[in-house]
Amino acid sequence: MQNRDETVIDPLVHPLKTLTPAQFMALGGSAVAFVRPILGAQVTELLSEEGFEPDGLYQLVMSADGTPLMVADTREAVDEWLSDRNLGLVAVH
Repeated sequence: MQNRDETVIDPLVHPLKTLTPAQFMALGGSAVAFVRPILGAQVTELLSEEGFEPDGLYQLVMSADGTPLMVADTREAVDEWLSDRNLGLVAVH
């Protein structure tokens, strides 16, 4: 029988909740990514690329270090793209 650490960490004081942006970037580097919705106008500004509908809603995949990895128009496209990569995905609240 294996021994398990039954320590419960209070989510309100969990150390990962207090990471600064710089610490978060260093933690994941290029191995951790997050997905967030973004307007086309913001994509154009962020990536200096044309062709995005300004009011259109897109899905932006960024690495923890802030590098944009991919932009898609659906979450399904993001999921398909991520399935071919060895990235840890985190939820951003």
